[in-house]
Amino acid sequence: MTEPAQMPEVVLSVSDIHHDYGDGAVLDGVSLDLRQGEVTCLLGPSGCGKSTLLRIAAGVERQVSGTVEVNGELVSGPHLHVPPEGRGIGLMFQDFALFPHLTVSRNVAFGMNGATTARKAKVEELLERVGLGGYGDRYPHQLSGGEQQRVALVRALAPGPSILLMDEPFSGLDNRLRDGIRDQTLEILREEGTAVMLVTHEPEEAMRMADQIALMRGGRILQVGGPYNIYNAPVDRKAAEFFSDVNVIHGVVRDFQTETPFGQFLTPGLTDNADVEIIIRPQHLKMDFDRNGRGPLPTASDGIPARGKVTRARFMGNLSIVDLEMDHDGSPLKATIPGVFLPKPGTPLWLSLRRDRCFVFPCEKQSRVENPYFA
Repeated sequence: MTEPAQMPEVVLSVSDIHHDYGDGAVLDGVSLDLRQGEVTCLLGPSGCGKSTLLRIAAGVERQVSGTVEVNGELVSGPHLHVPPEGRGIGLMFQDFALFPHLTVSRNVAFGMNGATTARKAKVEELLERVGLGGYGDRYPHQLSGGEQQRVALVRALAPGPSILLMDEPFSGLDNRLRDGIRDQTLEILREEGTAVMLVTHEPEEAMRMADQIALMRGGRILQVGGPYNIYNAPVDRKAAEFFSDVNVIHGVVRDFQTETPFGQFLTPGLTDNADVEIIIRPQHLKMDFDRNGRGPLPTASDGIPARGKVTRARFMGNLSIVDLEMDHDGSPLKATIPGVFLPKPGTPLWLSLRRDRCFVFPCEKQSRVENPYFA
């Protein structure tokens, strides 16, 4: 009988972290675990507290309350604060922070212990792994941005930390280079078995790199999960919007159902007269041509089709974006389709929803708009 796989060991734990800068809470009761060999992305808009949480985990800042544990040992709490150099944590920031007066080899060796010969061999090995063999005698100003990023990565890994904290490490790189360097970084981190906390405001970067995403807003963690679950089961409308464009259809609950131009939606758990928002991503709208004013027949999975007219269509390289104005109330909807699909403005199209890809949330008051489908 096969035994169930064990969860990786927790190597960094922040618990009930509160912090402020005197003009309001920056972190409000944040708790999070990092596990050995996994990449955890702190994802959220600027100002949500993700970089502050990273600095507290590193020991660069001290929280107002809460605790930080590294490998099961308390390193920061009400009566204890171990400085960064005593935590055995690697740090990597977006400006790379390389020493301009030191060569590449001496930058990488900075902070390493052991015999000179062993350190030199380790530095050469690390530089070879990131394609910088033979660059040891150069200085940071002689390197490209991508090369500096790779030096900063191996410098952070050289002392062999079990935890690496990375604050927007790829934000200064050219888009053309970014994907390749991300992939190379991820490969090295996997080989090293390092637990990583990566701060980013880019959903694509988090989806590409993370084993676990912690979605932050307003100093709190709203949702923690794998990229697939975070994307396909958002906790609210704003969480869905953070990852992609969305269409919003408003309605009112009647007998646990909500009437829309696309038919009725089941809305269990919501009381009668509650305003709701049905969220659908553009790629989950189905389109069909108008045939003498008669659209496709309703189906159990897609509901009732509704007609609209094209206002604009654009080709984006791997997909086409079609903007429409719906006949029933003039509301805008956006649909995407792979490849080339460029109907002319004014072309009537029928739209139907993939109901298994719709999200239903209580209406956010500030986003409510008047239309014929409100009571």
